[in-house]
Amino acid sequence: MVRMLTLEDVLAADDRIRDVVRWTPLERSHSFSEETGADVALKLENFQRTGAFKIRGALNRIETLDDERKRAGVITASAGNHAQGVALAATRAGVDSTIVMPEFAPISKVKATRRYGGTVILHGEDYDAAQAHARELAKAEDRTYVHAFDDEEVMAGQGTIGLEIVEDCPEVDTVVVPIGGGGLIAGIATAVTEQLEDVRVIGVQAEGASSARESLERGEIYERDQVDTIADGIATRRIGDKPFAVMKERVDEVATVTDREIALALTLLLERTKALVEGAGAVSLAAVLAEAFDYEDGETIVPALCGGNINLNQLTTVVMRGLVQLGRYLKIRTVLKDRPGALQSLVDVIADSGANIYAIHHDRTSRKAAVNAAEVELEIETHDTEHAEELIAKLRGKGYAVDVLD
Repeated sequence: MVRMLTLEDVLAADDRIRDVVRWTPLERSHSFSEETGADVALKLENFQRTGAFKIRGALNRIETLDDERKRAGVITASAGNHAQGVALAATRAGVDSTIVMPEFAPISKVKATRRYGGTVILHGEDYDAAQAHARELAKAEDRTYVHAFDDEEVMAGQGTIGLEIVEDCPEVDTVVVPIGGGGLIAGIATAVTEQLEDVRVIGVQAEGASSARESLERGEIYERDQVDTIADGIATRRIGDKPFAVMKERVDEVATVTDREIALALTLLLERTKALVEGAGAVSLAAVLAEAFDYEDGETIVPALCGGNINLNQLTTVVMRGLVQLGRYLKIRTVLKDRPGALQSLVDVIADSGANIYAIHHDRTSRKAAVNAAEVELEIETHDTEHAEELIAKLRGKGYAVDVLD
């Protein structure tokens, strides 16, 4: 039977790691509060050392090892944030660390893990494949496996975020937490529900990596065949056994959000709060903005933004998706007669509407266009959704057959 994590476990973890981890800011957002009607306060864990919460649990786990196990070294599997946490925690403790990461892990996270002193092995398509390989190496090399989430000491370390939330915002009504394997929400839920009587804990997963809600509904852990989401930090097929035991008792609800909603939240955080948050860290705010769970006007909600380690190549794509959701980036296709001035006439309509053209792709060889015509794709900057809709209507009113592209 799985032992239930306790507040005492979290407090003990806090004593071990407090000299190393940062007490991250909790800041009220007037912008998101006005937009949602709730009192929204952001827990900015993306400002933690290594750029994510994972150092808390990794450090607590390593600090509990005896000298013999420390000499043997540690090993783990991670898509990136836990990798960096283990590497830095192990280096600070003078412990050798090996990190197995999926082959397609973000390059920025791979490089950062190596900088923190970890030996990186790239293996498998996703976290689960990397974990299986790491388990084999742990047995062969007699290393301690530091699980990313299915470990009581790791869960307790992550729970120290909950201690900070209660201290900084004792009036909190709802804490919203991303779920990958469940270690984070298990720790935070333990810390806040054992100190506050009426607090709710809401978990959030990406639609393409959701297993927690169905697991809670079934009463047993549900494992997905595959995952598909831009939120790579929570792209796990299943939640852990130990987190699941805590979640059944202390998590009120699990919501899901789409990649579009995640992209929008990430983009708004950049623009309004100047905070860079990765997809996995943005899902909590995405759930609030998308009203993925019910809340009341004036309710004090704390979304935990738990990571900021996004690959810059991916950031460009995600921000563009966010701008599409805001109606500030529009990509359209139309067909023009292949004659002088046709393109200029189209451009004039767009310019007269107050929109700005980013790029034009002119293709005379497209099979979709007649021999005497050319297909044109345009990337356009617009003010908002209403402006974009007005532009499309104006173009169609001028006789252009316009297709809006995703």
